Order: sequence, then structure tokens, then C-alpha cells
Amino acid sequence: MNYPKNQLAQTIIQLFELKGIKHIVISPGSRNAPLTIGFTNQKVFTCYSIVDERCAAFFALGIAQQTQEPVAVVCTSGSALLNYYPAVAEAFYSDIPLVVLSADRPQHLIGIGDGQTINQKNVFANHVLYEANLSESHLEQSAIEINKALNTSKTQCGPVHINVPFSEPLYDMVDALTVTSDVLSEEINNREIKDVSVYRDQWKAAKRKIVLVGANLPNAVEQKYLDCLATDNSVIVFTETTSNLHHESFFPSIDKIIAPLETDEFEALQPDILLTFGGLIVSKKIKAFLRNYQPKAHWHVDAKKANDTFFCLTQHFKHDVNVFFNSFFKKALTTESHYKSSLLKLKSRRGERHQQYLKEIDYSDFTVFDEILKSIPENTMLQLGNSSTIRYTQLFDLNPSLKVFCNRGTSGIDGSTSTAIGAASVHANQTVLITGDLSFFYDSNALWNNYIPKNLRIILINNGGGGIFRILPGHKNTENFDEYFETVHDLNAKSLCEMYKIDYVSTSTQDSLLETLDGFYQGNHPKLLEIFTPRKRNDEMLLNYFKFIK
Repeated sequence: MNYPKNQLAQTIIQLFELKGIKHIVISPGSRNAPLTIGFTNQKVFTCYSIVDERCAAFFALGIAQQTQEPVAVVCTSGSALLNYYPAVAEAFYSDIPLVVLSADRPQHLIGIGDGQTINQKNVFANHVLYEANLSESHLEQSAIEINKALNTSKTQCGPVHINVPFSEPLYDMVDALTVTSDVLSEEINNREIKDVSVYRDQWKAAKRKIVLVGANLPNAVEQKYLDCLATDNSVIVFTETTSNLHHESFFPSIDKIIAPLETDEFEALQPDILLTFGGLIVSKKIKAFLRNYQPKAHWHVDAKKANDTFFCLTQHFKHDVNVFFNSFFKKALTTESHYKSSLLKLKSRRGERHQQYLKEIDYSDFTVFDEILKSIPENTMLQLGNSSTIRYTQLFDLNPSLKVFCNRGTSGIDGSTSTAIGAASVHANQTVLITGDLSFFYDSNALWNNYIPKNLRIILINNGGGGIFRILPGHKNTENFDEYFETVHDLNAKSLCEMYKIDYVSTSTQDSLLETLDGFYQGNHPKLLEIFTPRKRNDEMLLNYFKFIK
């Protein structure tokens, strides 16, 4: 069996194997050759070769998103490392275990004008949980640092950076390991849950409580706790598309419910207690509501962190949500109240108006999302692009069997396609990515790899520019707006699909869309459906929607 001759590389390979790291995403380079040789010659690792480092990092992010285990990305020295930053930031804010392995020049070759060299130490300082700067001459200390980095990524669920200087020669190999490394055990924080009796009493006494749920992994919360919340008439549970929580008594499509409310209705909805768990919140309208009509208490449940999103955070329960609920619901907490019943009636009326609006409007982004979301097969993994895509999706009730993901840590349009393909590569069921045109073309190198599953389906909604800017305040249809905000274009994805051997089909009418969707999910080859919509009508349809459902 071949190993790199470099002993620091051997140390890394050993420890990654002993720590159970399985997936290694490698971008080609020379300085990282000892790592590439080491990982690709060991059968315990599944290795991927992706040239574009930005795409590679998001691809790895997608794998880690699904496996919830650390995934490594390996690059050469210099600017290659900087291309990882968008995915590193996303991993940091979305709590995804990503391990960055960057090759570097030895210290004496840095800052002297040597090629492909930058200051790599602390380059991700604000967005990693741990940084290890290794040394070829101090293998024992380097092994300790590697252990700490991998332990941190796994136990704290987030990105870490391991910077590795390599001296030449870089390509020499040996038949057997010449060093051995010890594994340091992970420090498991078995924090005991604090006495919640005081909070339980406050909860039971409150007549108006909102539970707001952000991004969650599918099946992350035990159903019995959801049922406890659902049966309490003093509790309103608002769920986002990315929460992956469903109950007939919950309130998805938050904006559809609260956007048309008047001042007196907002006052009536103002909660005494706000309980939040899960990741970041998409809805700007719920953020505005809870900032303007703050609860007396805001409690957040998360083992790692609590964001003071509504500027009224009063308590952070540092526990897994199931651990917290297990303690919190040991006694019955149902409170008599009419708080939820009035909103359930409103939810029903909004749903009726929603359907009526769809019957009355012309073909647009709005009608397209309706048809797409109804068409997706059971048990599909749904990956969503950012900007307009996630916000439109939030207005519709989804099939509860879908597993929904979106890069909401930084909410950027970069990397959505790469993330979806990485996630799909380790997911058994079909994956559907819905994305906008700017996001897709921005990340088009995502298709430049050999790991696209045959059952991947990409739905590209092409409205000829950054449609979300037509929805936001500002002067529309001016030369400045068209070029610098909306970024009007006439591109299409047909040639890209031909180059990357992806089946391509397009549509631009409601009738042809329905006909195309009928067979789109069938077959044994990756497909892309490009849907062209009227650029100057979409914003009008969406803005009128909120007036209509009122």
C-alpha cells in the first residue's frame, strides 16, 4: 500500500482514518500532493476530485449536511484556500462540520515573494471553531492539534481549519507508515439540564405563547413533543419551510398569515412568551412583527448558541431540544385560551383566498412555484436556492414527506447547486434542486464533476435577472436598475447542459409546464428543466397577492 513519504502527511492520514472521517473532497494542486497521495491510496476514504475550490467546498458542505459527520476539503496553497471562504462561513452559521485542510509553504518561504503563497494562518479566524497550524518538525504537537480540530468539528458541529506546511519533495512515496499517532478522545459535554420548574410555571400561566421554529434536520424533534405543543390552545407554532416539521394545528407559510394583518390584529397576536429553536429564520415579516411587538420573555433552546434576533432574549437553554422538552413536558402544561383558535380560522380563510388567487392570475413565478411544488414526488430531498426561491416556497404548503434544505447560514446565492449535488451524492432518494437564474449561472461550475447522481433533477426558474430586486423597494425599469440591481440578461442553460451531458428541457407557458412536469422526474439520467417566466410581471403578481388574501 502506498503512503506519502512525508511524515506529517502520514500523521494526518492516520488520524483522519482513526477518527472515522470518510469523505475527502480534493482540488488538484502540487503543494497538497502528499495529502492527495495519502487519501486516494487508502480504501477507507471516499475521495472526490473537484477542480473549482469554491464548488468543492460547497459540495463537501452538502455531504456534511446530510451525514452530520465531518467532511474534509483539501487544497493547495495560495488563493485556492480563499475560495473556500463562502462555504466555511455557511458552515459556521449553519452548524455544519466541515474540515478545511490547506497545504502551505514552510514558514521560511512565506513573505519572500515565492509563487502561489499567501499568509494562510488565521485566514478564517472569524468563522471557524478551531484553527490548527501544524509543523513538520513537531509531529507530536501537530498530532495533538489535528485531534483537537477534528474533535471540535464533530462535537461542536462546525468548520475547522488545519493548515499544513509541506517541504519538497512532495511526491515521494513509501510502502509502509514510518510514524504512528495516538487518538485523543472527544470531550463530551453532558451538561445537566437546569431546573425548569420556574419556567414551566411561567409557561403554564401565560395565555399567549408563540413557538417559532427555524431550520431543522428531518425527524430531529420527537413527535410526542410536537403533539404536546399542538394540543395546547394557548400555543401558536409557526414553522418555516426549512423546519421540516408538520402538524395540522401548526402554522406554516408565515408570511401568508401575518403579512396582511392590521395594527389591532398584531397587538392581539403579541405573545407573552416566545420559544424558539432550530436554525436561522427566513421570514422578514415575522422578524419585524416580533421586534415591534416584543414578548415579555424570549427563550431559545439550542445546545450551542442563541441569537438575539428579536432584541428581547431572556433565556438560553443550552440543550438539545428533545432533552429540553423531555424535562419541560414531564407535567401537563395545557392552558385554557382562545389564542390559537382565532388564528386557525384566519389560516383557513387565507388558504381559501390563496387558492382563489391562483385561479385568477396569469402565468408567472407564482403559478410556476405552485405547480412545481405540487409535482415533486413523495420522499424527495428538496434543495432550495436562496433569494426569491426560498421566499416563494415559504408561501406554499409542502408535502410533509419532503426533506427540505437551504443554505440559510449566510443566505448567499453562491453554492446552492454545489451543495445540492454534494448532498445528492450521499442521499439514496431523488434530489430536486429549485434555483433561480442568477444563482444557477453564478455556480455553474457545480456541474463540473463526475459525481452527479442519475436521479438528480434541477428546476431552473429563469426570469431574466435578479427578480427579488423588483420586489424590494426602489425605482424599477430604469437603465441603472436593470443593469446594476436586477442584472437583466438573456442567458439560458441549454449549452451548459450539453457540455456537462445533462438532459435539458425548457418551457415558457403554463400548459407546457404541466406537460413537461408529467415525465420530468422519471428516467435514469440527470435532468434540468428551465422555466422562463415574464420578468416584468412577477413582482406585480406577488405584491398583489398579499393585498388579495387580506
